[in-house]
Amino acid sequence: MNSNHLFYAALGLAGACAMGAGMVTAGGPGLAFGFCAYLTLGGAAICIWERSIVRSAFSLMGTFVGVAGLFVLLGSDFLAMAQILIYVGGILALLLFGVMLTPPDNNERSLARVGATTVMIGAGVAFVVAQISGGVAGWVMADQLPEPNSQARAIGLAFLDPKQYVVAFELAAYLLTVALVAAVYIARRRRADFEPEPETPGGQS
Repeated sequence: MNSNHLFYAALGLAGACAMGAGMVTAGGPGLAFGFCAYLTLGGAAICIWERSIVRSAFSLMGTFVGVAGLFVLLGSDFLAMAQILIYVGGILALLLFGVMLTPPDNNERSLARVGATTVMIGAGVAFVVAQISGGVAGWVMADQLPEPNSQARAIGLAFLDPKQYVVAFELAAYLLTVALVAAVYIARRRRADFEPEPETPGGQS
């Protein structure tokens, strides 16, 4: 059994444990939370682990969808839709164009580099969480929170209102389009890239 099989087996076991623990502790909502958390963290782990650009991109899409699911569970339907439209529909497409049009480097994703980066990011996240948790005076229970009130209609109308955010909304769309075109132009291959290098008189190319 190679390292890929071990990685995916451990990832599947972690997902089953997360969803099982959520189901036991909170029923259906706990199961949904465990699934969204597993999709978010599992997609991020696969994105770092995989050498294939296409698989990494689709696993990153799973991470974005998992975050959107967490927003839905929190009652933030507008943030969930913005997560899908902006990150999955815009940012991920931009990354795909930029990465797939760039010549690959097989030595870029070495196991040592991936492991060191993961450890450093995990340590940074743990430090931030510890600092935030230490500054919280008291935790609020779920039954003490107010009922979620959806503001999606009001925010959507504000984005289309000429007196509010329609200009900023359209400028953001133009910015993403220009960035996508610029990424394609910068990463495109010229005809000279496919021509063999001329040989020198000494026999070295």
